[in-house]
Amino acid sequence: MEIPRDQLAALLDHGLYSSAQLLGYFLVSSSSSTEGSSGLKAENLVFLGDALFKEREYRRAIHMYKQALQLCKILPKQNTQSIRSSLSSSNRSPPSSVNASVINENEVKFKVASCHCQLNEGKVALVEMEGIPYKARSLPMHLMMGKLYRSSQHHRAAVACYKECLRNCPYILEAITALADLGVSPKDIISLFPQTLNRSARSLSDQPDSSRWLQRYVEAQCCIASNDYKGGIEILSELLQRFPNNVHILLEIAKVEAVIGKNDEAIFNFEKARTIDPYIVTYMDEYAMLLKIKPDLSKLNKLVHDLLNMDPTRPEVFVALSVLWERKDERAALSYAEKSTRIDERHIPGFIMKGNLALSLNRPEAGVAAFRAAQELRPDIRSYQGLVRSYLALAKVKEALYAAREAMKAMPQSAKALKLVGDVHASVSSGREKAKKFYESALRLDPGYLGAALALAELHVVEGRNGDAVALLERYLKDWADDCIHVKLAQVLAASNMLQEALSHYQAALRRNALNEAAKKGLERLEKQMKGVDPDAQEEDEDNDNDVDDAEGDGEENELF
Repeated sequence: MEIPRDQLAALLDHGLYSSAQLLGYFLVSSSSSTEGSSGLKAENLVFLGDALFKEREYRRAIHMYKQALQLCKILPKQNTQSIRSSLSSSNRSPPSSVNASVINENEVKFKVASCHCQLNEGKVALVEMEGIPYKARSLPMHLMMGKLYRSSQHHRAAVACYKECLRNCPYILEAITALADLGVSPKDIISLFPQTLNRSARSLSDQPDSSRWLQRYVEAQCCIASNDYKGGIEILSELLQRFPNNVHILLEIAKVEAVIGKNDEAIFNFEKARTIDPYIVTYMDEYAMLLKIKPDLSKLNKLVHDLLNMDPTRPEVFVALSVLWERKDERAALSYAEKSTRIDERHIPGFIMKGNLALSLNRPEAGVAAFRAAQELRPDIRSYQGLVRSYLALAKVKEALYAAREAMKAMPQSAKALKLVGDVHASVSSGREKAKKFYESALRLDPGYLGAALALAELHVVEGRNGDAVALLERYLKDWADDCIHVKLAQVLAASNMLQEALSHYQAALRRNALNEAAKKGLERLEKQMKGVDPDAQEEDEDNDNDVDDAEGDGEENELF
């Protein structure tokens, strides 16, 4: 009995992949298929491969596709109409003549490459794609090749592929973002758009339905890629007025705000995006990091629970799990962070978390590797901060200074970059005067940057100017009632034997943040001092890892998230 091939095609078009897979076994093993033309059998194998692909059985799908391609090698070249790619959904119909049936080899190679991509086998996928002639490549093929070339560090080839995407369709926003990250200017990107679109944007620029929004989106992404975060946020905010409640724009704004340390604003925008789309996963690991800093552990727990119920295979979920486990078990947290980068080798928050946890576990070499990986994907202030901390932990002052200056060069208007250079100079006694100048420059650029204020206060203490440190911290406390300022002020006051005043500031810090470990340990030491007990007497036999962290260290950890 003849197996109805048109029914198999119909099952695939209707999304009934499991049923299509079962029927496909009958089709490829039927006597008409085995005894008929090789072209017919090849097409049947592709149908079965499509069903397996949709069922996420990628290895088996590759096996079917490879068999089909092998059969094509013994087929005479025919100029017949090839079947359409089953990765899209258009009508399928059986060929009019079984002997004329032939598959599109380039489409099958694309399917094989797609399977390898799903299996995180980018190099193998790229080899398959390079076997497709340039003129035969479709829009999805160019996009995939752009991603594969970028992952393999072939940036020039990646740029060429992404440009070809925009020449065919200017609305592929991920290609715009990729070109911006790869250093292509806004003018060059916009020049790729069809002339009709550019003319429309110019003629309708004053109208609310103008297509100029796409050009502004290009400019926003290029600003962010060049570390002009302020300019990027301004343009994205303008677009948000044009497209209210746009989840993508809200997330882009929130992500940039998280990077530059505008934590409250970022949390607000992340929560607004979740209100509009409660099942969003994109950038939710960045949101988790902010909840850890705040800290709001109840919201963090709920977020992780929600993400696990949505899609436990996404890298964002494992970074969020890493953030949640960091306080309980740093080694378990590190394993979750590593899992996120195995799932997606371009997932920047995963590398940031790996670097931070490596430093916490006293593995600065691993920290350097993780932060360098994040920097190569897309440099931002967090990766530079991590590199500087890692190099200083390794006593590699020269490398730390190079990384800090690299950050300052990339972000000349960043107070955090200036502070980084100051941190390196402060690590050696001969550089403290230079450090003081960099900290003061950072505060002039951004008077609200508490990290620089805390670092300058610590420098005053190291040089014996406790009075200057207290005056600086009390001045900042009037405008920024932050728990880290209270802790640092308490430490300085305790060192100056002003125990009662120190006590009030430790208590104030814990009222603001009950989870501040530096405040807890500082208060415990202070209470021993006030009782006339040497706080270090019982600590001599304890593990050195239990030494009290200073508030600057706590603040720097917050910055890195």
